[in-house]
Amino acid sequence: MNSNLAIKAGIAAIAVMVTAGCTGNLQKEQEALSARVDQLAKDVASARSTADAANAAATNAGKTASAAQSTANQALNAANQSQACCDATNEKIDRMFKRGQMK
Repeated sequence: MNSNLAIKAGIAAIAVMVTAGCTGNLQKEQEALSARVDQLAKDVASARSTADAANAAATNAGKTASAAQSTANQALNAANQSQACCDATNEKIDRMFKRGQMK
């Protein structure tokens, strides 16, 4: 019976060691998973920061482009007015030249 008790004690000891080993492995896996989750959270925060900066830059570029378009429209309007004035002046000169030749 003592050998039977020794066998049972040995089996119990092995079971405790296996359980302890499994618990140790689970704890290591949990710590590794926790570290991965922490790194992922940092990566997401970094990506969000980069996206926010890109969005701000795009908004600024849009405002700059809008201002440039406005300036270009003003320049085109001024050029059209200058051309109309030039055309009117040439017309007047042509009429004066024709009148001078008719006399």
